[in-house]
Amino acid sequence: MNDPMESAEFSRDPYPLLAALRARGPVQRVRTGKGRTTWVVTGWAEARAALADRRLSKDTARYFANRPSGRDLAPAVSQSMLATDPPDHGRLRKLAMAAFTPAAVGRLEPRIREIAEGLAAELGRSAGAAGGPVDLVEGFAVPLPIAVICELLAVPEADRAAVRRWSDDLFAAADPGTADRASHALAGYVAELIAARRAAPGDDVLSGLIAARDAGDRLSERELVSLAVLLVVAGHETTTHLIGNGTLALLRDDALHARLRDDPGLLPAAVEEFLRYEAPVTLATFRYATEAFDLGGVRIGAGDVVLVSPGGANRDPARFDEPDAVRLARSGAGGHLSFGHGPHHCLGAPLARAEARIAFEVLLARFPGLRLAAGGGQGAGGSDGPDGVTWRRTRLMRGPAQLPVLLGPLREAPEGRG
Repeated sequence: MNDPMESAEFSRDPYPLLAALRARGPVQRVRTGKGRTTWVVTGWAEARAALADRRLSKDTARYFANRPSGRDLAPAVSQSMLATDPPDHGRLRKLAMAAFTPAAVGRLEPRIREIAEGLAAELGRSAGAAGGPVDLVEGFAVPLPIAVICELLAVPEADRAAVRRWSDDLFAAADPGTADRASHALAGYVAELIAARRAAPGDDVLSGLIAARDAGDRLSERELVSLAVLLVVAGHETTTHLIGNGTLALLRDDALHARLRDDPGLLPAAVEEFLRYEAPVTLATFRYATEAFDLGGVRIGAGDVVLVSPGGANRDPARFDEPDAVRLARSGAGGHLSFGHGPHHCLGAPLARAEARIAFEVLLARFPGLRLAAGGGQGAGGSDGPDGVTWRRTRLMRGPAQLPVLLGPLREAPEGRG
C-alpha cells in the first residue's frame, strides 16, 4: 500500500492509521513517499523482537555506501550510537553511560527542580494576573530539557536558541536540504565547543568524553562530534514531547488531573503510562536486514528496510487492554517500547523520566487550576482541533508544537525556589 505516514492527518493523529496497518498484520509493507519499500512493525511482540534482533542493522553508513538514492540519517549523527552496531555501539555507549545512570540522575534532581521552578515562575509572570493564556511548550516543555542537557554538555545559554533551531530542522524540515544544513551547522558548532572545552576542561559530560578521546584510541574525533550531537539532540527532543503529551493527556481528563494533583506519589506511574499512551517517538529510525528472516508471519528479505513503530506497538490490543485510554493501574507492568528495547534501549531514559516527573510535580503544585485555553475534549487536536493544540509536522516524533493553557490561580513556590 502507499505510505500513509506522509499526510498531515498522520502528524495530528497517527493512531487510526497505525491501527489500520496492524489490522492487516503486525508487519506490513509500505511504499514511502521517497519511492522506497519499507516494512512497518506495529505489533507489540513483533516490535520488541525486532528491536533486539541483531539481524536488523542500524549501520547507516554501510547501508547507503552503495545506494546513490540518498540516506535517512543526518551526517551529524552518522557515527553515533544511533547509527552503529556492536561492537562499536557498545564501545560508544559505555563511554557516555556514566552520566545517565539512575545514581547520576539522582544527583541532578535538585538542579532539574530549580530550573523547572524558575520556568514556572516565568510562566506565571508571562500570564499576568489573568493567568494566561500561555504556550506551555514554548515556555516550559522545551526550555526545561534543553537547559538540563546543555548544562551537562557545557553549551552556553546564549547558544541554546540556535541549538534548538538546528535540532528542530533535523527532525521536522520539509526538505532534505534544510535538514542537511542544520546537521552541518550543529556538527560545526559542536566541533568548536569541543575545541573550547579541550582548551579549558571542566567537570561536564563533554569534557569527560574529550578526556576519553584524548587518552587513547577508544573514540575518534568524528565519533566524538557525532556522539556529542546525538546527546544534545536526543537529550531534549524526547523529554519535550513527553512533557507536552503528558500535560495534554491529564488536562483532557479532569479526574486524572485531580488524582495527580492531589497525590504526587502517582506521578512515576503516570509518566510510564504517558510514555505508553503517547509515545514521543512514533517511528524509530530505520533498521535494515543483513540476512533474510521471518518476522510476524512475513519474510523480510536481505537488505529490506524495517521501521519499528513504538507508537503503534504501545497501542496493540493484543498486549494492552483498552490501549486508547490512560490507565495508571497497568503502568508497572505495561512494558511500553517508547525507550526502545535491546542494545539500543535509550541511554537517557532515567534522565527523561526524572525530568518529566519533576516537571509535572512543579506544574501541578504551582498551577492547581491549570487547564487548556481552548476547551478540552478527547479529539486528537491539530492546528484546527477543538483544544487549540498544534502538532509537530514530523512522522518520527510525536508531540505538540504549541499547547495554549490557562494557569489559573497561582500558588507560591516553596521558599527558596522560583
